[in-house]
Amino acid sequence: MNWLLPEYIADALPAEAARIESLRRRMLDHFRARGFQYVMPPLLEYLESLLTGAGQDLKLRTFHLVDQLSGRTMGVRADITPQAARIDAHLLNHQGVTRLCYCGSVLHTLPATVSASREPLQIGAELYGHAGIEADLDIIRLLASAFAAIDLPLARIDLGHVGIFRALAEAAGLPPAAEEDLLNLLQAKDAPGLAEACATLAAPWRAALLALPQLYGGVEEVIARAEAELPALPAIAAALDGLRHIVAAAPELPLSVDLSDLRGYHYHNGIVFAAYCSGYPAAIALGGRYDGAGQAFGRARPATGFSLDLREVVRLAPPIQAAGAILAPAAGADRELAARIADLRGQGEIIVERLPGETACAGPCCDRRLVRVDDRWIIQAIQGD
Repeated sequence: MNWLLPEYIADALPAEAARIESLRRRMLDHFRARGFQYVMPPLLEYLESLLTGAGQDLKLRTFHLVDQLSGRTMGVRADITPQAARIDAHLLNHQGVTRLCYCGSVLHTLPATVSASREPLQIGAELYGHAGIEADLDIIRLLASAFAAIDLPLARIDLGHVGIFRALAEAAGLPPAAEEDLLNLLQAKDAPGLAEACATLAAPWRAALLALPQLYGGVEEVIARAEAELPALPAIAAALDGLRHIVAAAPELPLSVDLSDLRGYHYHNGIVFAAYCSGYPAAIALGGRYDGAGQAFGRARPATGFSLDLREVVRLAPPIQAAGAILAPAAGADRELAARIADLRGQGEIIVERLPGETACAGPCCDRRLVRVDDRWIIQAIQGD
């Protein structure tokens, strides 16, 4: 059956495609109005460029192929963020702050969830060149305002900081394999497994690691508990101060804290966040700080940003009222009719020219028709054919 597509790959038919394009345009315009410049990285790159600093997770999600021109291994991008970091570090080479945004298809070897596509339409924004907490706050506010702009307000934004677990793992002297095991257990919130894995650790580090899965919820309460229950390491104190600063500066945002949410741990190095919408169990957008990602491209820069799958957002966003179309006779050699059709299209109207013998309009919904009355072409409502 030649018409079958691979599993977790789907066409976007006209109604869905129109909604995707509308939301894409609205979000990109929202980013542009705030100084974020649009870039279009290629779908394919040499594999080492795509995976630089991105960790094992991205490597497993990336399709590999051999370039028949060079013989080198290439990859189909699974994430546009490393490409944006390359553009900032190697091509633009701006001094000071650079703001970039993008939108394009990515391809995953496996779906992220049972309902996800293997070809997400990734849209995002990245801010380079500012190491301060103000940049993290700016990006989080941009995310929240972008969802408000498409009439899909966020229900909550969970804040975390990968520096807390990293500081505990380092202080406890964990070897890389043990650190990776604990990371997976924390992500799964597997309390029994975590207790077993921490059984041989010294008391302060064991107690702190076991406390992390419970440190989620209201901001003030969780930060106060973290300060009381976690060791007084400088890195932990700095991380909690950063979280408190964001919360104090943005009382209008639905912020909460989850200190065991360590998605992107091998990529991020500071504040991370996950955004949620009502009625949708998974995070609709993910982001955080990833300083130094451009080092392999010649320039290590502070960086923070977020991305999301526009296909998933379309499923949640309010329906868009489709614009009605005008059905018109084919202009042919009728210059007056052709001029009238061109004028209406210039005003933003959708005009469908009915071809000879065409009995129905299978495209946009035609709710009006263009008819000739008293030597003039006028628009009439269609009551029913």
